[in-house]
Amino acid sequence: MTSPDPTRFILVNTSHAGNIGAAARAIKVMGFGRLVLVAPRFADVLCHEDTVAMASGAADVLARARVVATLAEALEGVACACATAMTPRDFGPPTHAPRELLPTLAAGDATVGFVFGSERYGLANDDVYRCHACLSIPTHPDYGSLNLAQAVQLVAYEWRQAQGGFPVVSRTVDPARADGAAVQGLLEHWQRALVHIGHLDPAAPKKLIPRVNQLLNRAAPTQEEVHLLRGIATTMLKR
Repeated sequence: MTSPDPTRFILVNTSHAGNIGAAARAIKVMGFGRLVLVAPRFADVLCHEDTVAMASGAADVLARARVVATLAEALEGVACACATAMTPRDFGPPTHAPRELLPTLAAGDATVGFVFGSERYGLANDDVYRCHACLSIPTHPDYGSLNLAQAVQLVAYEWRQAQGGFPVVSRTVDPARADGAAVQGLLEHWQRALVHIGHLDPAAPKKLIPRVNQLLNRAAPTQEEVHLLRGIATTMLKR
């Protein structure tokens, strides 16, 4: 985990225990750890079998999670609350895409809370009115239904990216490129093999070997790849 972050992920009236576990996992992989549940369906949801199973390694997030009765309690200490819902038709806070709004919030030092509604009904208008902004994840116009944990993952990712993201650690080792002498040795080996199988006429070689030379220069083979190609040439010469 990274250093403690004041960000709060708030789930309101969640019905499915598995979604709470999956949401805990989603925020942990983005380096966050503060989860607040507002009046979930099950009183013992934090130790529910489905919650623990879907958390998959985020048990520490569940252990620190709080369960409260109202959204007002969940938002105590939050300076900027973002509802993940469309703005109500009559009035309400402005709606933004996460990638549009979150960098502006990351530039400040306010405590931010992301509020997610229930799986079936989303957030009630009164809950949205308590928030400073609405976040609407851009989706295909014909189908915009996101699973609750998926929505949490997307918002957590965008929030982490707005804060600078995590460095990508490369796990691949760049193999040593074969030097010029190795490539020339390969070319000579292949020239003998091609003559041997009748593909190259030594009396009229044309530009075959220089073209293969250019191909190898573009490919920049490794020493291991040179050995592989020489092995093929050796097999050709044995036929």
